[in-house]
Amino acid sequence: MTKVHVITRDNRHLYEDPLEEYFRLRHEVFVKERGWRDLHRPDGREIDAYDNGNAVYLLALDQDHVVGGQRLYPTVMPHMLSEVFGHMAQRGIPRAEHIFEWTRYFVIKERRMGRTDCRLLAAVQEFCLQEGITELTAVVEMWWLPRWQQTGFKVKPLGLPTVIEGQPCIAAAITISRESLDQVRRLAGLRDSMLVRDDQMSPVLERVPHVAA
Repeated sequence: MTKVHVITRDNRHLYEDPLEEYFRLRHEVFVKERGWRDLHRPDGREIDAYDNGNAVYLLALDQDHVVGGQRLYPTVMPHMLSEVFGHMAQRGIPRAEHIFEWTRYFVIKERRMGRTDCRLLAAVQEFCLQEGITELTAVVEMWWLPRWQQTGFKVKPLGLPTVIEGQPCIAAAITISRESLDQVRRLAGLRDSMLVRDDQMSPVLERVPHVAA
C-alpha cells in the first residue's frame, strides 16, 4: 500500500534516491506536461532555491518509487509567494512561524484516477496538525478551488486571479483542521494514518527562525 513519507533535513540522507526521482518527476509534470518553460533545466531535474535544508517533503512511495509528492516551506523566510508572486496577494502575505507555503504538488499520470491524490491531501493535513502548523499558503491554478472544496479544505483567496503560463492562477490560504482531515480521509478510504516518519525527527517548528527574513 502506498505510504506518504515525511522527509526533513534530519532524515534526508535516507531518501536520496526518492528525492532524485521526485525532482525528475517534477520536471516531467511541471515543464513537459504543464508547459512551465521557465523551470526547464538541461539535466531534467526541476529544482529551485527552496529545495534546501528548510524544506519538508511528503512523498507518496509505492514499492520505493515516487507516485506523488509535495513540499512545505517556512513563510517567515523568503519563499515563493513573497519573492516571486507577491503581486498576487493583494490582501497581504500571511507570514508566521506556524504558517508554511505549500508547493510542487503532483500525482503521476498513472495514479490520477485512484486515491493517491486524496491520500496526499490527507497527509498534508495530518502532518500539519501533528506539527502545529495552522495554515498553508499556495499559488495554484483556478481548477484547484473546486477540488479543495470537494475534499473539505477551507480556502481563502489572497487576491485576484492572475494568468501564469496561459493559466488563470490564484494565491490562497488553506486552514488546517481536524474536520478537513476527516473529510479527505473518508474520500481516500483511510481509517488510520498513512504517514511514515522517523521517531527521532525533531519538531519542524523548532527549526523555524523566530524573526521574518
